[in-house]
Amino acid sequence: MVSSVIEIDGAHSGIRFSACHFIPHHEKCSRLHGHGYIVHLRLKGEIGPNGMVMDFVALKKKLKELTAGMDHMILLPARSDIVKIRIEGESVYVDSCGKQYMFPKMDVVMLDVPTTTAEEMAKLMTERMVAECELPPNVTSLAVGLDEERGQTAWYEVILHA
Repeated sequence: MVSSVIEIDGAHSGIRFSACHFIPHHEKCSRLHGHGYIVHLRLKGEIGPNGMVMDFVALKKKLKELTAGMDHMILLPARSDIVKIRIEGESVYVDSCGKQYMFPKMDVVMLDVPTTTAEEMAKLMTERMVAECELPPNVTSLAVGLDEERGQTAWYEVILHA
């Protein structure tokens, strides 16, 4: 099968967000720290009768929607066995490897991940794109890449069909 590839580079398309997180048990990254994340997308498939694999506009709109809710927020792993999170009123209390934090609830986003690594967040974004975008039948795979720093990108790909 012959396929075409389209890519969206978030650095040039304005699909980016700034956020802070920590990774339990990591020598350096267990400290609360932040990143200027940049999101990329790669879509593979046959060129359709309209001359496109898929319209860039719909993909960019959905990516911007996904990232808007994380911009300038504290990202917490809702499915962690290590990070204990308790919400009381307007405060979020976090215990991670003996470190305790208290954040305003309005500054926190709970992500459906076991840890807030770039790999897990790229996986979450990829799965949401597949579930929430109306992908035409000619699309065979979708991948999201997440830069934590320039030159440091985690990718996750879902193969839809061969």
